[in-house]
Amino acid sequence: MGEDNSTGALPLLRAAELIGAYRWTERRLFELTGAWAADADLPAVQVFFDRVSTEHAWHAELFEARLPALDGTDRERLTRPAGPTLGPLVDTLAETAPTRSRLAGYVRVVLPRLLVTYDRHLARAVPVADGPVVRALRLVRRDELEAWGEGEALAQGSLGSAAEADEVAEAQRQLERAVVEAGVGEGLVPWPEGSTGR
Repeated sequence: MGEDNSTGALPLLRAAELIGAYRWTERRLFELTGAWAADADLPAVQVFFDRVSTEHAWHAELFEARLPALDGTDRERLTRPAGPTLGPLVDTLAETAPTRSRLAGYVRVVLPRLLVTYDRHLARAVPVADGPVVRALRLVRRDELEAWGEGEALAQGSLGSAAEADEVAEAQRQLERAVVEAGVGEGLVPWPEGSTGR
């Protein structure tokens, strides 16, 4: 990950909105994976969802602690999806079933796109201005990367028939299509409009 510091830091409000969107995303994934853990019909996947749910909760706390203090703006108001599309995209994931399809959508669409989102931010960060955020992003990224590898192994091991493979592929296709149609571009959380870099 290189650093592109040529354009300077994001304006404070834009930076706060972006960190708030990260917090919202991690908190929503905590809720989602926690609910999935409760009704997963594959024991190993149940354990996996339970663990990553706890990690997403901690990630949301990390981002909350890095929200800048702005006069007249509380942290809950900043904690919202970026733009009009992220909320519906996560809702699409929430409607995915059964367990194998949920797992595939999570590890093959959500986690890779979340890693792209955080990598993009790390590449554009200004170390002097963004030190605490960079540290949080690196911690979160490490967890997401480990979950991606473990989850992909579970997704592959959960397939016992061609019909199950087709079912999982279709769920993944629908979710990826929803992301593309929403116009998010790269990643999962869009970079602030009008900001070409950091």
